[in-house]
Amino acid sequence: MRTNNHFQMIYRLVLIALLSMAAGWTIARGYSIVSILLCVFLIILMIINLIYYLNSTNRKISYFLNSVQNDDSALSFPDGNSKGPVLEIYMGLEKVNRQIQKLKIESHQQEQYFQTLLEHVATGIVTFNSKGFVLHANTAAKKMLGVKVLTHLNQLEKVNLNLFQSIRNIKPFEQKLVSVATTRGTIQLSLKASTFKVKDSELTLLSVQDIRNELDEKELDSWMKLIRVLMHEIMNSIAPITSLSQSLSNLFTIDGHEVLPREIDEKTIRTTVRGLNVIGEQGNGLIQFVETYRKLTRLPKPEKKVFKAEDLINRIKVLYSSLENSDRVKLTVVINPPEMELFADENLISQVLLNLLKNAIESLKAQEKDRSIHITVDVTANNRPEICVSDNGPGIPAEIMEQIFVPFFTTRESGSGIGLSLSRQIMRLHGGSLQVKSVPDKETTFYMIF
Repeated sequence: MRTNNHFQMIYRLVLIALLSMAAGWTIARGYSIVSILLCVFLIILMIINLIYYLNSTNRKISYFLNSVQNDDSALSFPDGNSKGPVLEIYMGLEKVNRQIQKLKIESHQQEQYFQTLLEHVATGIVTFNSKGFVLHANTAAKKMLGVKVLTHLNQLEKVNLNLFQSIRNIKPFEQKLVSVATTRGTIQLSLKASTFKVKDSELTLLSVQDIRNELDEKELDSWMKLIRVLMHEIMNSIAPITSLSQSLSNLFTIDGHEVLPREIDEKTIRTTVRGLNVIGEQGNGLIQFVETYRKLTRLPKPEKKVFKAEDLINRIKVLYSSLENSDRVKLTVVINPPEMELFADENLISQVLLNLLKNAIESLKAQEKDRSIHITVDVTANNRPEICVSDNGPGIPAEIMEQIFVPFFTTRESGSGIGLSLSRQIMRLHGGSLQVKSVPDKETTFYMIF
């Protein structure tokens, strides 16, 4: 085949050479101008034929590349009239073309698979660009957002202004909770965003979840725990008062009739005074309990400002040295980076840190040696500031881990049970959270995430 291809080229070149010699011979012999022009015309025609022959493969390759660029794989190779290396090239192009067609089919099938998958998940998925144009929104997302068709974020402005602003202003890796009123009632939507690049465009992937049921269950569970604690504390205070009141009443009645003044002796008076004092003490304790509860529910709004984490830690070190038994516990601090700044209410954050340190010292009281507390100021994987307070105490039992943040729950006789619940509420007012992780007999760490 290759020999045949070479023959085609040699044949054309020889023919051009012969025609050139013939043209020269006609000129030398003085033949008519018509003969000379005929020879020249035939030479030009053969040259054009040779060029066309040489460029036929290039034209096919160029056509093939243009078709690939224009996403058109409906080509047919090889050409039945081609032979030799040209035929081999065409066959190679045909093979590449079939491979591209196969990849496109597989890609289309995979795209359909993922689209079907997205349509079946309960989580809403929305993808939009920096201009607000929506590239994709699954059925769950459109249902939760209250729209039938979603092509641009501006459509959500008519549905719910707060929802529109929350989605429009959400930042990468940020999570928001938005209440949306619908015909089925108010739903709680959890929004979480992440970004990725496709070619030169930056897209935002937004996940939308209706967590109303989960919140309702958590809220009910929290109320039940709180009510149990309140009932326990109130009953502990009222039961002695009721019992003493009945006992004192019995001192001044005989057979259902009030005793006469002359029948009251000094012992009755002393007993009555002691009983009234106990009632007064129990009443004052109940009042303090109610005041503590009111304090818990009436936290001041944080006055946020930017301050250095190092300044906060230096302040905590001074306060730490004044705590009881602090001299028996080694305190270490690491700030990374050293110049880190926080945007928060420094006084309230100091209150949280001091409470965590008090609890850590208390947990280490029974430990004979190697008592240590470690404070770490760092940045989380989501680029959020974090303060960790760790101690090497006995840890928190798993059975009470979920109860330690319940108001008035305490395992200490002298504890009020509001320290951790108050601390968690302060962190929530800052838009953050207070979390805990404990390994029995090894370590307990509280995480203040801003």
